Amino acid sequence: MSNQHRNDIYGTADQPDQIETPPIPAATVVLLRSSANGLETLMLHRTSKVHFGGMWVFPGGRIDPEDYPESKDSLEAARQAAVRETLEETGITIGADRFAWFAHWTPPAGTPRRYATWFFATILTSDQEIAVDGYEIQNHEWISPTDALARHQKGDIDLAPPTWITLYQLAKHANAEAAWQSMKDQSVRVYETRIRKDADDRRVALWAEDVAYRGDPMDTPGARHRLILDPDGFIFEYDAGAY
Repeated sequence: MSNQHRNDIYGTADQPDQIETPPIPAATVVLLRSSANGLETLMLHRTSKVHFGGMWVFPGGRIDPEDYPESKDSLEAARQAAVRETLEETGITIGADRFAWFAHWTPPAGTPRRYATWFFATILTSDQEIAVDGYEIQNHEWISPTDALARHQKGDIDLAPPTWITLYQLAKHANAEAAWQSMKDQSVRVYETRIRKDADDRRVALWAEDVAYRGDPMDTPGARHRLILDPDGFIFEYDAGAY
């Protein structure tokens, strides 16, 4: 039996002496709305033909050279890529001024196709028809974050760790307005992921606030900010207050 979760996207990132390949700049958009069922977010199901094939994701993709302004500002380029990718993948038109930048994710060395990704959120105040291409994206769904996490736990859907963590954060809120306000108000969270193994030989994604992030033993008492990539389901440990 494999001791690696099927959605562990980090390749051989726990091995020493990994070659540090430059990450590919990318942008992701978390689209929020309130419904009779509470908070929902738009998720897209990628086909098996493309990278992250079969996973459920938020709209997004790599930043193209044409997205950069004359100033070469990376954040502005990420916003423009977010606008373009949202339109290309969903048919939704939304202005960059409506995006709140709330997180940035960089995977560790050893990750296949490393994407350094700006995460934006926005709230939709009116219905727009969703149109997917049927090639890169085979399906879409407005889904409750709580339901998405439950379906992942049962093995019904596939989620990459950054998507899982974002859904975990969203699931703390009852409606889109509350989630949107929280993401607008928070300091940008920077996730420079490191992979270690615990005493049970499980791979663990660690972030800077974790006591073991810089090499201390995994069971060292102290702060926790980690996602255990247990083969039976992700386990999140965080003890620095509200998430």
